[in-house]
Amino acid sequence: MGQFLLEISYLIGSITFIVGLKMLSSPDKARQGNLIAAFGMGLAILGTILFHEKDGQGIGNIVWIFAAMGIGTIIGWMMAMKVKMTSMPQMVSFFNGMGGACAAIISIVEFGSHSGHEPGFLLTVFLGLAIGAVSFSGSMVAYGKLDGKINDIYSNVFTIVNSLMLLVIFALVGIGAFAPDMFGDNLLWILLGVSLLYGILFVMPIGGADMPVVISLLNSFTGVAAAFGGFLYDNPVMLTGGILVGSAGTILTVLMCTAMNRSLMNVIIGSFGAGATAGGKGAVGDQVAKETTVTDAAIMCAYAQRVCIVPGYGLAVAQAQHTCHEFEKELEKKGVEVIYAIHPVAGRMPGHMNVLLAEADVPYPKMKESEDVNPQMPQVDVVIVCGANDVVNPAAEDDPSSPIYGMPVIQVWNAKSTIVMKRSMRPGYAGIQNQLFFHPKTKMLFGDAKDSLSSLTSEVKSL
Repeated sequence: MGQFLLEISYLIGSITFIVGLKMLSSPDKARQGNLIAAFGMGLAILGTILFHEKDGQGIGNIVWIFAAMGIGTIIGWMMAMKVKMTSMPQMVSFFNGMGGACAAIISIVEFGSHSGHEPGFLLTVFLGLAIGAVSFSGSMVAYGKLDGKINDIYSNVFTIVNSLMLLVIFALVGIGAFAPDMFGDNLLWILLGVSLLYGILFVMPIGGADMPVVISLLNSFTGVAAAFGGFLYDNPVMLTGGILVGSAGTILTVLMCTAMNRSLMNVIIGSFGAGATAGGKGAVGDQVAKETTVTDAAIMCAYAQRVCIVPGYGLAVAQAQHTCHEFEKELEKKGVEVIYAIHPVAGRMPGHMNVLLAEADVPYPKMKESEDVNPQMPQVDVVIVCGANDVVNPAAEDDPSSPIYGMPVIQVWNAKSTIVMKRSMRPGYAGIQNQLFFHPKTKMLFGDAKDSLSSLTSEVKSL
């Protein structure tokens, strides 16, 4: 009976993972899908604790298991409750790294607890260890870079060193699986050390503009490592969850690369961010941007028929999502149609802007993908660029020498007029100047995004 209930819990858990993942593809159902998948995981864990048997004995160590679960739950809940939306990418990287670390630890524990080391078993152990370790150390570096604790380091040396280290990892995995006596048990620790170092060097040179792709790729690594853990334990629900995370992360990585019109290899070895240039307020070299005032911008928006807001990381930094929603509602009271143009790689993680606006209760139908908005731009009266930079840079289409040339962007310059909210003329995370600032249709509204939006809201109310 116990075995039957265990298999039922695994079956239900696997089904909830699939259903939850499907619901995550729709913003208005994502929260519910996440809860359904979490319920399935909880049921699978409970079923394992209560009904799993080996050699006629239960799982054991119940007190330690529940103590660890309790501590982890409390820490995770406290971190999730305290995190700011600006720090959400960091939290995603941190939690993903913890998943990779768990997968690596599973491989270490299983290697020491099995007396018989067949090639298939060893291959699974070493692959799980290598991928999990790379995911852990890489995610920690991504966390540090996103949090401003680690600076980008650009050098062609990384390309050569990382390629050699990757070959070493493959060689160690092959030796460990098919010639385990060559290094003995030391091979496990050698592979762990090399993999951890590779994860650090792999992410270190990648610039912030490419970080959404890196986070997605590391997430897929964690899923694959977890799937190897499912093989080791012959656990179907762990295997299913790992495969789903790994495949979904891989697909998302490909989609993100497509959104940037770059190959994954180009993202890894051709990082954005080198050679950043800074500009003062209103001018760069002999180019002068036209400034506008809050009053003039408010009049333009209030008497427009259609306004498009393009959010970016600057909106998150200013924590201005709620103020932006208030501005949107005031415009709608004036009869103005307001939509949001969301670029796939805006922000520092996949879907960052969608999550940010959802927190402010912006209706999901108003969030439009860039490929859907671009054909409609000529009918937009005013575009408000709030904190976005590289994703609205016309150099992506008209400057073959630009690092972002060929990257699909939001064509805000095709609208009747554009207002760019920025603190200064400094370039974005890609480290290149944005020619949109000097476009004849563009006017700059300098200042903190939250303060500017708040002032705009007040001005619109008074009209």
